[in-house]
Amino acid sequence: MNLTDEEREALVIARKARAFDTWEETKGIVECGYWHAAANRMYYACYYMTTALLIKNGFQASTHSGVIRLLGLHFVSTGIISKDLGRFYSKLFELRQSGDYDDWIVIDANEILPLMDSVDNYLNTLLSLIEGKA
Repeated sequence: MNLTDEEREALVIARKARAFDTWEETKGIVECGYWHAAANRMYYACYYMTTALLIKNGFQASTHSGVIRLLGLHFVSTGIISKDLGRFYSKLFELRQSGDYDDWIVIDANEILPLMDSVDNYLNTLLSLIEGKA
């Protein structure tokens, strides 16, 4: 996708907003106890922020696995993002995949609640990188 600088910046702004909107959705879903939906929305909040970071830096992926690969290649392996954060994002992807597609998977509060602070940390870490504050 060839974007002008203005289009790229507009898309980054939109993705950041969508990340935080989705994060707020997640909190409401957690309050209602919909754990599978919470896993899905947690992942997507982080996905939108990750794609904002990639777009900001001129990278574009066409699949979720491609987003993970580009994050690892350009940000984790270079030390810009910690390996722990990279693993966390991959873990969320796997949890979302299982929750959405595996018939017998059970996701409950014990799995979701401990991830809440980590999602918040992930979003804010990437936001700082996007905004040049890291």
